[in-house]
Amino acid sequence: MADNGDDDSQHRMKEGDYVVLKRGEIFKAAQIVTKKKVIFEKQWFFLENAVGHLYNTTFEIQGGHLQLKKISDAGDANDSKEVAGVDNRNIVDDGKSQKLTRDDIEMLKEKGLKGQEIIQQLIDNSSTFKDKTEYAQDKYIKKKKKKYENSVTLLKPSCRILAMMYHGREPGKICHLRYDTLAQMLTLGNIHAGSKVIVFETCAGLVLGAVMERMGGFGSVVQMYPGGGPVRAGVDSFGFPAHFHQTLHEFPLCRVNALLNGTLEAAGKNPSADEPVTNAEEEQLAPGAEQQGSPEELSMETSAVDSDSLEPEEKEREKRKEAKEQEKKQRLDEKRKKLSAAAAVLEGKNADGLVIASRFHPCPVLMGLLPLLAPSRPFVVYSQYKEPLVECYTKLKEQGGTVNLQLTNTWLRHYQVLPNRTHPLLLMSGGGGYLLSGTTVASGPPKPVQPKPAGASQSKEEPAPKRLKTTDTDTA
Repeated sequence: MADNGDDDSQHRMKEGDYVVLKRGEIFKAAQIVTKKKVIFEKQWFFLENAVGHLYNTTFEIQGGHLQLKKISDAGDANDSKEVAGVDNRNIVDDGKSQKLTRDDIEMLKEKGLKGQEIIQQLIDNSSTFKDKTEYAQDKYIKKKKKKYENSVTLLKPSCRILAMMYHGREPGKICHLRYDTLAQMLTLGNIHAGSKVIVFETCAGLVLGAVMERMGGFGSVVQMYPGGGPVRAGVDSFGFPAHFHQTLHEFPLCRVNALLNGTLEAAGKNPSADEPVTNAEEEQLAPGAEQQGSPEELSMETSAVDSDSLEPEEKEREKRKEAKEQEKKQRLDEKRKKLSAAAAVLEGKNADGLVIASRFHPCPVLMGLLPLLAPSRPFVVYSQYKEPLVECYTKLKEQGGTVNLQLTNTWLRHYQVLPNRTHPLLLMSGGGGYLLSGTTVASGPPKPVQPKPAGASQSKEEPAPKRLKTTDTDTA
C-alpha cells in the first residue's frame, strides 16, 4: 500500500511544480506558486487550488480561482440535439437567426451562468439550430464551447506537449522545429539512458530537455553554447528532479579547438579577462573617496563632523567591495569547476551521439564537434532550410570519416476521425524542417601501394585484352 501511495503522489500536483494549461489546441506552461496570477487566453486566475489534484484534471475558472469541473456538465449541450435537419440548403446566414444580442450574453455572464448554460441559451434562442444537420449541430456546439467555456485542463509537461506548445505559440523561438521532426531527431541520434550525448541548440532548451527526458537521468549530457552562457528556458518547463540536472554539463563552443589541441588547461587558468573589471570599479570608487575628503576652506568643527560621518561610509564601501570580490571569485570558481567537469567528459573523444539544432550555419559547428564522437556513433543535424545541410553533406562526403549519410524531410498531416466524417484537415503545416543524419567511422592510415613484380602475369590483376576477329578474303 505504501508503494501505491508513493506512485500516486508522483501523479499529483504540488506547490512549485510546472504544469501545462490546455484549452482546445492552445497550450501554455506555468508554475504553481501561491498568490501568483496567471494569464491564459485573456483570463487571469490562480493555480493554488490545483495542489493535490491529479494531472489531466479539468477545472472551471470562477472568480479568478480554479474549481473542479463536474463530469455531469459535459453532456448538457449534446442532450439538446433532439431534432436534426436533412440538409443545410435552406439555411441563410443573415445574422438574424440568433435572438440573443451581445448585451444579453453579457447580462447572463454577470448573473453567474456557466459557459455550458450560456451555450444552452444560445441553442434555445437560435431559430435555425433544429434545421441544421447533426454534423452541423456538432460543429456549432464545438465553436460555442471554444468561445464561452471557462474550463482549463492542467497537463504534466512532456516533450511532445511542450513541442506542440512552442510550435503553436512561438515557432520562431525553436527555429520552427515541429514535434514529429524532434521525435525523428531523438530516434536518429540513438538517445537512450546511460549514453554520453553532445547537444548544441538554440531552440530555447527544448531539444536539450527532450534529450534529458529520453535519457531519464542516467548518463551525461554536454550542452555546447555560444556567447556568455547557455539558454535553458525550456528545460525549466519540464520540471525535472534534482538528479537530472546532475547529469547536465555545459561547455563553451569557443573552447572546443583548445580542448582538441590539448591547450584548454592553460586557457582555463588564465583569469585575465575578469581582472580589468575589478580594476575599473576600484578606479571609479577611488575618486569618489578623494572628493569626499574635508576641504581646507571649512572650519575645524565641520571637518571633524565630516570625518566622523565618512568613516562608517568608507567601511560600508569596503565591505561592499569585499562582498563583490568574493561573489566574483565564487562565480569564477563555479565556472572553472563546470568547465573542468565538462572537459573531463569530452577529453576522451568518446561521445555516443551528437545533436545539432540551431539558427547558425551548421557546417562549421558540425565539423568542429565531429572529432569528439567515438567511431560508429550517430549524429543528427536539424535546419529549417535544405541548402545548409546540402553543404554539410557535400563536405562530409569530401572529408570522409562518415557513412550512411541521409538528408530527409518529414511530412505530417492531421486527420479528423469521426463517424462518417473521417478526412484530412484542410489546414496543415507546410514543412517541419530538414534532417541530416549519419554515422562516424574510424579513418585509419592509408595503405601503402605495393610495386608490381617484374615477372608477374597480367591475367591475375587485369583481364587480358580481347582478340580481334579477322575475316578471310578470297583472292582471285
